[in-house]
Amino acid sequence: MIKAILFDLDGTLLPMDLDVFLNDYLTRFTVSMAPAGHTPEQFRQAVWAGTAAMVKNDGSRTNDEAFWESYFNLFGEESARDRDLLEAYYYNDFQNVRHVCGFDPRAAEAIRELKAMGYRVILATNPLFPAIATHSRVRWIGLEPEDFELITTFENSRFAKPNLKYFEEILEKQGLLPEECVMVGNDVAEDMVARHLGLKVFLMTDCLINKPGADIDQFPHGSFPELMDFIRGL
Repeated sequence: MIKAILFDLDGTLLPMDLDVFLNDYLTRFTVSMAPAGHTPEQFRQAVWAGTAAMVKNDGSRTNDEAFWESYFNLFGEESARDRDLLEAYYYNDFQNVRHVCGFDPRAAEAIRELKAMGYRVILATNPLFPAIATHSRVRWIGLEPEDFELITTFENSRFAKPNLKYFEEILEKQGLLPEECVMVGNDVAEDMVARHLGLKVFLMTDCLINKPGADIDQFPHGSFPELMDFIRGL
């Protein structure tokens, strides 16, 4: 019996071209962090190094801690003061990144309908961003953070996609079994991997990411109408 639906965010509920999003996000980020004295190239290097540290996290610390450990390795412990600049960025200029994202009212409609049907709904977005950034993107799709039972962020997670331990951590926290869940996402490599744990999966194709070049016919796939039909048929 399916009890919970796990949703990816970027490219799944929030339409976007990921490369365009990341470019705008990082360009604004480097400008906001300029008072820290790092060049744009240095800061981009720090972001990518921190991201790699989170993706490789072995569970011994939170992703938040993994990111800042990597950051301090590059810029020294005195760069802890940069936290305030980073937080200010997310509260302010990050909100303008919204203009490179799309909007699909069916995303919020699907979440509300699934909850009305009695499903537990979890936002299983790759936890490489702080809560403030993820909660902002939730609002960009017309929802509130409270609409989800759990939202994974870099503060509350110790793994990242495509590590299967990322999904295991969610299930353990929420008291769920793999066979009780469906993972919905647009990334073949990062989201569909959940089926190896025993979760059912659904591939959203509106903003498809398929780096392995996999045959997507092996997965139930489509857009929101097909997703809802799939879930009703479970």
